[in-house]
This record gives sequence, structure tokens and C-alpha cells, in this order.
Amino acid sequence: MTGSQAKRSGSATQSSAGAVLVGLAAVLFSATGAAGQPLTVVELFTSQGCSSCPPANANLIKVKDRPDVLALSFNVTYWDYLGWKDTFGREEFTQRQVRYEPSLGRSGPFTPQVVVNGNSDAVGARPGEIEQLISSSGRAKGPSLSLDGGKIAIGAGPVPGGKADIWLVRYRQGVIEVPVARGENTGRTLPHANVVHSLSRLGAWTGEAIALPLPAPPSGLSTAVLVQVPDGGPILAAATN
Repeated sequence: MTGSQAKRSGSATQSSAGAVLVGLAAVLFSATGAAGQPLTVVELFTSQGCSSCPPANANLIKVKDRPDVLALSFNVTYWDYLGWKDTFGREEFTQRQVRYEPSLGRSGPFTPQVVVNGNSDAVGARPGEIEQLISSSGRAKGPSLSLDGGKIAIGAGPVPGGKADIWLVRYRQGVIEVPVARGENTGRTLPHANVVHSLSRLGAWTGEAIALPLPAPPSGLSTAVLVQVPDGGPILAAATN
């Protein structure tokens, strides 16, 4: 393993906080797409400045069109200093990844990293690795969630810890090719699947049925909503339109 590879490999650690959140992985998971089919949420934390990331980008492309998968690319910012500023990178995406690491037993963020349903992860660069993670990640029942008529509807149900965050995700469906002029990927054109453009917290779900207004998306962007245990916990429900 080269020094460049080693700094991205991550290392597992044990902590009391991690033990608590790992226990929440047994929380039941329910997610729906536009047609009401169950979803598995697959988040790829990636960077255009990371030479280890292109294989994981390619693997996410392979699963992005599965009707049971919501695939999202979150571009992080901590490799920008290597000479190329990621064109999709945002600090809030970096912080989302950082919040995951304690519950996943990691000492810190690294790229590439694939997180499935908020409760299991892998590097995601080996052939078939993302598919294996999807298959092994348990799914169980959470609140009903739908996006329709300009509203977000969340059904009643149990919520770990008494409260969950409601996240609004705006992303561009499909594959975007980005030429990279500097840094570790100089001269390469990198494909990105379902690139996230914005992430914002809409409020909290406390177990009661609620309805929230769904703002219209910017032109060309799709919408996903996630109901998730705070501080990088499991995703309880998800929907996209």
C-alpha cells in the first residue's frame, strides 16, 4: 500500500458512542421511491482530488439505476489542498461524512467510502463491493414517507432516542463527466453518478405523523428526503421523486 493509499484506507476503532449507535443498526428501515418500491440508500463520499476514487465512482454508476437503490455522490473538500479544488465539494458534505465515522468504528474520514443505510460501510472500490454491502445491510420497518403534491408526509412510528432529523437532498440524476486539470487525477475525466448539490435539515420527526411543505427544486435537480437518527445514525426512511 502506498502512502497515498494508506491515508485513505481508514482504521477501525471502538468507542462507547460507537457501541450505542451500532445497536441502533437493528432499527427497522423503510424507504420508498416515486413508485413506492423499497429503497436502500447508498452514499459515496468521494473527491476529484483522490486518485483512489475513480473505481468507486464507477461502481456507484453500476447500481444507480436499480429501482431498490437511492445512490448519492457526496464530494468532500479535504483533498482540495493537493492541487485541485473539487467542483462539487461542499463543507457540509465533509461534515456529514465526519459524523458517520464514530458509529462505523472509524478513526476519521477517508475516500472513497460507501455508507449504506447509515449503518454499514466499505471502501467501495473493488468490483461487486457495493452490491455485497447492499445485500448484507439489513432492512426493517421505519415510518412511511412520501413526496407528493408539494408535501412531505411522514407516518407515525417508533423513533430511537425520541427524535430523528429530516434531511432534504437536491441531486442531479445521471452521470456527469468532469475533466481534472491538476492534482492526483491530472488529465483524467472522472464520471460522477447522482451528484448531490445541496443538503439541508428541514426539522425533526418525533414519532407522530406529520406533513411538511416540500420546496420546489432548482431547475434540473431531483429531490430526496431522508429521516435519520441524529449524529450519523441509521437512516430510518427515505424517498425520492
